[in-house]
Amino acid sequence: MTEQQLKQLIKQGEGQTLEFKASTGLKKEICQAVSAFSNTAGGTILVGISSKGEILGVNIGKDTVEDLANSIKRNTDPPIYPQMYIHKIDGKEIIEISVKEAEEKPVFYDGHAFQRAGRTSPRISVSKIRELAKQEKKMLAWDEKIYDEATVKGIDEARIRWFVKEAKKQRTLKIQENASIGEILKTLKLMKGKQLTNTAILLFAKEPHFLQSEVKGIRFSGDKPVKPYTDFVSIEGNIFDLVDNAHDFVLRNIRKSIWLTPGKVQREEKYEYPPDAIREAIVNAIVHRDYESPSKVQVRIFNNRIEIWNPGLLPKEIAIEDLKREHRSIPRNPLLFKQLFWVKYVEDVGGGTLDMIEQCKEWGLPEPEFKQVSGAFIVVFKLPPNIEDLEKLGLNERQTKAIQYIQEKGMIANREYQKLCATSWDTAYRDLSELVQKGVLRREGRGRSIHYLMII
Repeated sequence: MTEQQLKQLIKQGEGQTLEFKASTGLKKEICQAVSAFSNTAGGTILVGISSKGEILGVNIGKDTVEDLANSIKRNTDPPIYPQMYIHKIDGKEIIEISVKEAEEKPVFYDGHAFQRAGRTSPRISVSKIRELAKQEKKMLAWDEKIYDEATVKGIDEARIRWFVKEAKKQRTLKIQENASIGEILKTLKLMKGKQLTNTAILLFAKEPHFLQSEVKGIRFSGDKPVKPYTDFVSIEGNIFDLVDNAHDFVLRNIRKSIWLTPGKVQREEKYEYPPDAIREAIVNAIVHRDYESPSKVQVRIFNNRIEIWNPGLLPKEIAIEDLKREHRSIPRNPLLFKQLFWVKYVEDVGGGTLDMIEQCKEWGLPEPEFKQVSGAFIVVFKLPPNIEDLEKLGLNERQTKAIQYIQEKGMIANREYQKLCATSWDTAYRDLSELVQKGVLRREGRGRSIHYLMII
């Protein structure tokens, strides 16, 4: 604002969206006003102005504004990061604190929530807090929120034209290919008024805007997550670039077997892992990740396995075991998921993990493992143990035979072990328990449903 605009604003006096504070020492009162504006319709706090509108000014040192901003951030819950500006009026410096209406409400200060009512900021009643909490349940997902720092000029037209053409081909999307970029974005619900959603930026921005959207690719030199790395990349770009480049990173870092088939001139090739299953896991990690977390998606390649780490846990409605059977699709980022559905990067049926399992079985690999560690969801693809590894463990002939059975069938139970090895229940139990102790198998289920799966 110009000096003249500020004088006009001050002349209006305090009101529903404006409050004056005489000094930066009034941190408690400033934070209460921030809470109140956040819980109502937003507003402006002018520091260095008396309650009567007198221009007092404040002494602004090297860290004055930063200390005030940190005080607001530390003492509000959820933390508020207002925009702050320094202005001069009649040679005196004042601070403008601009507060937006919060997307996540209520905003508390010192254990209490405040709201704006005319020129005052009273506490919010318990009933009002309950009302705000109900509204909070209906709040927008991260991918549906507006990103203020971008315009249509920053959209990659070639990429969005490709998207429309591909979506019409794959899912008969009803958008004219010659429609304007604005029309396309609005039809896809990626634009509200003249403002772009986070999903529009992730998919179609010319330049990356979100640091957390990067994908880290690491090829370790052995079976442990330690240096040295044999390959390392930090992949940036739109969602499609992230998927394609992360998938390419995996393919160049895994082996390929080559053989000749009798009667055929051309040689045949096959990657040691099913490429489609790897791609499915990468797409899922990128589309279902928690974009409010600063962590990155990671693709970790070891000598004996591939791990794909996704920031964010499964929805509370879905357990790990549900991923191995038919289950609902509950996307964390529904707007982003919908766009990838249009171009067949995802299917809205919750069958992606079942496809991974089936493809690994067809490849002669153990089932992929799904687990949650330290706030991350992880998919692990494993190679079967080689003969040398098994010999080092000192396995008997029955145990080796059982491992070959699991590699083909996916699992084994005690009764199947008895039949396969022509042995008793006790011997089967002892052999299988030893394989669990040696870290070759893991035991799942209870009672008659107990079965054993590969770990190595």
